[in-house]
Amino acid sequence: MSDGYPTAAQKEALSLIRDHEPMPTARLAERLLAAREPSTNPGYARAVTRMAGTLAWRLQAQGFITANGTDTWRTTSSGRALISCA
Repeated sequence: MSDGYPTAAQKEALSLIRDHEPMPTARLAERLLAAREPSTNPGYARAVTRMAGTLAWRLQAQGFITANGTDTWRTTSSGRALISCA
């Protein structure tokens, strides 16, 4: 969160997880990549994949998602409430 407000990337990741749960981090990364313009930068896909893992970790730490097995996520009631208000 940024100054108490969810970032656009956090909201996007939370919405993707909610809409496609249970969602593995790898699929979250694929969906985030698909939602963006392609890049010629060779490190772009790796960076977005890392970002997916970081977003999931932060959302879990904030109580908006919960682990549903190894590296698979589901939204919590708090996460669903946050998205419904966004």
